[in-house]
Amino acid sequence: MNVAKSGYRVFSANSSAACTELAKKITERLGVELGKSVVFQESNRETRVDVKESVRGQTIFIIQTIPRDVNTAIMELLIMAYALKTSCAKNIIGVIPYFPYSKQCKMRKRGSIVCKLLASMLAKAGLTHIITMDLHQKEIQGFFSFPVDNLRASPFLIQYIQEEIPDYRNAIIVAKSPAAAKRAQSYAERLRLGLAVIHGEAQCAESDMADGRHSPPCVRNTTGHTGLELPIMMAKEKPPITVVGDVGGRIAIIVDDIIDDVGDFVAAAEILKERGAYKIYIMATHGLLSADAPRLIEESAIDVVVVTNTVPHEVQKLQCPKIKTVDVSMILAEAIRRIHNGESMAYLFRNITVDD
Repeated sequence: MNVAKSGYRVFSANSSAACTELAKKITERLGVELGKSVVFQESNRETRVDVKESVRGQTIFIIQTIPRDVNTAIMELLIMAYALKTSCAKNIIGVIPYFPYSKQCKMRKRGSIVCKLLASMLAKAGLTHIITMDLHQKEIQGFFSFPVDNLRASPFLIQYIQEEIPDYRNAIIVAKSPAAAKRAQSYAERLRLGLAVIHGEAQCAESDMADGRHSPPCVRNTTGHTGLELPIMMAKEKPPITVVGDVGGRIAIIVDDIIDDVGDFVAAAEILKERGAYKIYIMATHGLLSADAPRLIEESAIDVVVVTNTVPHEVQKLQCPKIKTVDVSMILAEAIRRIHNGESMAYLFRNITVDD
């Protein structure tokens, strides 16, 4: 395709070569060239972006994968979006496969909803649309003042299960906590497999974290009327860890959206091994794999960890051969093509359940 006549451009907002790999795969599938731009860090660590071609009146897609240096990646995206806006681009669409700060989408005591702040910053910088994948909470879409297409990686992960796990009919889908049960149920129903849920004191679900709603009322020294006396709330106490469902003699497949701190996954794998599972797979969309995650996976009872390439993790794969990658550039490229041509996105969500 002649990029000059295509009516749109595709840029990468990353300064790291490892992070531009996904952008190159997407442009190859689209048959266009990657836009000419330079993204780099000044000696004082300030981010600088130079767009090397005219974008006037064009629809621009900015592909930004998020490496370990999250804040630098955000600034690269914001500065590039603003540079394109001031260069008279017609539409600026961000392709952000893993949306950063997505776990900070709820109020925690005296904290803040950082995900909402980031959404406002992106809009102010000039973005008019976002393509992302498997948001940590689907309600995050409501933080934006412009359209958000939240694609799903589950068809690719399910295809991996069917093609790469020879005896997958003897598998069982496992939720590592009750909060992940809906996602696990969606996988189990499409694969026609059983479902198991891990529940107990070893789990630390996000919903159990303290937020403002559970803060105790202020204690005031009053000499008169004591005011409203609230009933005493019983403290939560988790039961001993247990597995709801039979995993004995089965392949256990734990599914989730993000694998970062692998402590919960390692603990879950140990419990499943004790209960008779003979092979354990972890399936997740975003493989952040921070800190010592590769070493912990290598030393654990986990047999294979399957993640997509929404986040670059080549270094982690060198450290741990158990980590496998599924390419999702196909669906991202198709989303770009459909948006540019004004076609419906419904085809990309076929057979996708609400809980997926």
